[in-house]
Amino acid sequence: MKVGIVGTGFVGATAGYALVMRGVGRELVLVDKNQARADAEADDIRHAVPFAHPLGVRAGGYADLRGCRAVLICAGVGQKPGETRLHLLQRNAQIFSEVVPQVLTHAPDAVLLVATNPVDVMTHLAARYAASCGTPTGRVLGSGTTLDTARFRSLLGTHCGVDSHHVHAYVVGEHGDSEVLTWSLATIAGMPLPEFARLRGVDLSEAVRRDIDGKVRRAAYSIIAGKGATYYGIGCALARILDVVLHDQRAILTVCMPAADVAGVRDVTVALPRMVGGQGVLETFPLPLDDDEKGRLRDSARVIRQALDELGDV
Repeated sequence: MKVGIVGTGFVGATAGYALVMRGVGRELVLVDKNQARADAEADDIRHAVPFAHPLGVRAGGYADLRGCRAVLICAGVGQKPGETRLHLLQRNAQIFSEVVPQVLTHAPDAVLLVATNPVDVMTHLAARYAASCGTPTGRVLGSGTTLDTARFRSLLGTHCGVDSHHVHAYVVGEHGDSEVLTWSLATIAGMPLPEFARLRGVDLSEAVRRDIDGKVRRAAYSIIAGKGATYYGIGCALARILDVVLHDQRAILTVCMPAADVAGVRDVTVALPRMVGGQGVLETFPLPLDDDEKGRLRDSARVIRQALDELGDV
């Protein structure tokens, strides 16, 4: 099973390393406009193979993506300290208009996974460019709030004293400032979160919720302020999504893809729980949100729609 990564900056290279550590796929091809960077990252990751799983790792050009089951797109300029994800839009849109058609020329049957920020908008654009190449919408998806959902579950698990694998809670909407933490649907051990907290004597006061909400919502900003970029968490999230695609696992993940309507907002791309398999997104599941969460999801979708409207035709 062959995987391609376009863009070998921090996120792309870390995702490649995570694939080797997890043993996802059999062949990995790294593509970057900076050939020396792609060569160096391929060499460095390949040197980890004897300590992990037997993947072939090499650098190449777009033609070397032929036969890929999935291609991860991390190409684009990075987020600067203090810069919102939406401010990246104009700079990265032009890059995608060139990258996506080149990928699909050589790997027309691949599932495209977008990681470049702002990921909701970039996924919307990638799907548009891919559609012009004859690629179905479901075969183009973005990482969405997969990482945000993991952050939410991790913080809830830590606060409740439970392994986060057994916490079920979603972050939906924009991967960014307007994202929505679905507190009303959070469960542990099959119980609604408030019931579990009452049984275990766990404080779930409004102050605690605000603290967790802030840590999830502002995580990227605090990491970027401290070290310049985020890559470990998202690298592992991307490896997980690619594993799901390559093995047709049909997992429920909060990825993003274009939708005709989200909470009354037309033609927009935001993250929702979706079944992901070998052909990309197989189905989207509506959530029974409470009224406040529905309103905030609508507001989040409007943020993305406004960004798309401001961008116009690119």
